[in-house]
Amino acid sequence: MSATDGTPIVLLHALPLDSSMWRAQTRALAARGHTVLALDQRGFGQEPLGSASPSLDVVADDLAAALDRRGIEHVVLVGCSMGGYTTMAFLRRHPGRVRALALLSTRATADSPEASARRRSFADGIRDSATRDRLVEATTPALLGATSRDRRPATLAEVLATAGAADPEAVAWAQEAIAARPDSLDVLRAADVPALVVVGDEDELVSVAEGRAAADALPRGKLVVLPGVGHLPPLEAPDPTTDLLTALHDDAAAMLRTAREGR
Repeated sequence: MSATDGTPIVLLHALPLDSSMWRAQTRALAARGHTVLALDQRGFGQEPLGSASPSLDVVADDLAAALDRRGIEHVVLVGCSMGGYTTMAFLRRHPGRVRALALLSTRATADSPEASARRRSFADGIRDSATRDRLVEATTPALLGATSRDRRPATLAEVLATAGAADPEAVAWAQEAIAARPDSLDVLRAADVPALVVVGDEDELVSVAEGRAAADALPRGKLVVLPGVGHLPPLEAPDPTTDLLTALHDDAAAMLRTAREGR
C-alpha cells in the first residue's frame, strides 16, 4: 500500500498549544505522500470553546464529528499530552475507528486526588487575571526538557508565546476535563492495533515508567524514549517524531493488507 492510499494521520495537540505545534510533521508527512490532519481541539486555535461542561468525552465526540464531516471512517490517531488523553477517550467512545495510535508524553492512568486538585487549582489561577501571566511564565518552560530550554531558545519563545495567547477559559476548561478523566488502561488493553508510546527522557511531567505502563497495556505497544527531549517531542525532536509516525503508518498499512489478504 502506498502512502497516498493509506489511512489519514490525525494529529492532536498538547495543552495549552494548538495544531501549529505539528507543522513540521504536517509538512514532512505530506511530502511523503500521507494525508495529514492537524486539528485544533475545542477552545484552541480556530475552534470555539462552546458551552459544554468540561469533559474529554466532548472533545472525543468533536473529533468524531470532524472526521464524519470529511468522510473519514478510520485514522492513524496521534496525540501529545492532552491530545493523548483525547485519543484514549476516542478509543473508548468510538472503538474500531483507530487503525494505529501514538501516545506522546501521556499517561494512561487517572490523576491521583492530589494531582486532580492541582489541576483544578491551576484552572482557578488561569481564570484570575491577577495571577494568570505569572502562572503561565512559571509553568510553561517545564513543557520543554532542560536540553531544549538550553539549546532551543526559539522553541521556548514560541511555546511561551502560544501559551500566553491561549484563551484562559479554554485552558481552565481543558485542565478540568483532564482532571476528571478515568483510568484508560482497560481501553489500551482492548486496542489491538499497531501502537507507539513516546516519552522524552527529560520530561518533567510524564515519566518513562508511566510511558512503559501504557505501552505494556497495549497488545502491540512499543515504547520509545527520546534522549534530550521533554514533554513536546514534535517541537523538540521534529525529525525523529516524523520518522516514528511514518513507521507507525507503515505498520498500520501492513496490518490492513494482511487482514485483506486473509479474507
